[in-house]
Amino acid sequence: MLLQGQLLSETELKRELQAFLNDSITWQQADQRKVIHSMLVHIGTVDSELRDGLIYGTFYTMILEKNLLDHAILNDTFDYCLTNLLCKGIGENHTDSVFTRTFTSLLIALILTRDNEDDFLEAYKIEELTNKVMAYLDAEKDVRGYVPGKGWAHSVAHVSDLVDELVQNAKFNKASYIAILRPLLNMLLQTDYAFIHDEDERLLAPLFTMLERGLPQQEVITLLNETMATLSAQKEQQDVQHYRILRFNWKTLLKSFYILTADRPQYKALHQSIKDCLNIDK
Repeated sequence: MLLQGQLLSETELKRELQAFLNDSITWQQADQRKVIHSMLVHIGTVDSELRDGLIYGTFYTMILEKNLLDHAILNDTFDYCLTNLLCKGIGENHTDSVFTRTFTSLLIALILTRDNEDDFLEAYKIEELTNKVMAYLDAEKDVRGYVPGKGWAHSVAHVSDLVDELVQNAKFNKASYIAILRPLLNMLLQTDYAFIHDEDERLLAPLFTMLERGLPQQEVITLLNETMATLSAQKEQQDVQHYRILRFNWKTLLKSFYILTADRPQYKALHQSIKDCLNIDK
């Protein structure tokens, strides 16, 4: 396997990536195998400068801006992410493992963006990713946005970016639209955490992508009505405080959805359904 061998420490990796991003060294001058493996191992570091600015920033530069990673490396990286990183610590809450999962989501999204242009991932890998993402959506418990002292976790936003790239892939099975959209929407149905970091807007991006690529509006309307029934049941089960958090999260999404469909005549029926849903508790 390409992604094996010695590792750089976080300090060494920082120095290496800073030199690369500052053009002090070229990618050809780097020990590429060691650097990539080290980036993957440290992808969930709580050092936000290294995680967000340097590791993610370098992957973005190498994959999208400069196209420096060949298809073999990207395939190996993709496989490593699915096998070792995307669901690492899944089910935990308020632990640092969330950073590994969420920044792995962003890395996979970058690889998908490149695949959407170059078509190097085999179809079975897209199916495997689809199943893995649906399992992730069902199991993720840590939905924190910004974590003081450690930076962005942002699981809902980051996995929404991943889903958006996934459903744009020509090898994605469109019959899975609702199967992946339902657990994505359900991530917002939290009773202990109020979303205040624009998670609703990031989540709506893949929903609109699906609509634009053939998802019938009526299926979304049905899904909205199912969610409203879930909220009605939760009102009877939750105390006032937790139900109001749940209600706030759902209404925030609906308001953004309402605004984004307001000036699009093709979504007239959906827009009316959203308006009806906004009358929750009335």
